[in-house]
Amino acid sequence: MTIALLAIGLFAGTLAALLGVGGGIVYVPGLVVILGLSQHVAQGTSLAVIAPTALIATIVHHRGGRVMWPIAIPVSIGAAVGAYVGASFALTLEGPVLEKMFAVVLAALSVLMWVKAGPREQPTATPQESGPQ
Repeated sequence: MTIALLAIGLFAGTLAALLGVGGGIVYVPGLVVILGLSQHVAQGTSLAVIAPTALIATIVHHRGGRVMWPIAIPVSIGAAVGAYVGASFALTLEGPVLEKMFAVVLAALSVLMWVKAGPREQPTATPQESGPQ
């Protein structure tokens, strides 16, 4: 079981830092499907594990100058309040309902991102950017 836990953590941590996701899109399904945890326990465990993942990734991105603190700070305040509300609400739901809600949200976000990431025009290089002629 320790190997499975390390593998889930390695995979989710890599995806979280690489793609900017919270890791929950990997942790929760991994903990439910592979380890057989309940949805509630998987979500709570995922949130506890995401904290160090996010901290390390934030430090690395900050060092690279890729964190906009004037945006991050107010969003994180709102997220903290939302986390309290969401966690409290999640505890009132039955496990299967929560699992279905999680799946629907993941599917909807996937579709929205797929549509948004549609074909984009490639910028044409100017003579200066294209190198010596």
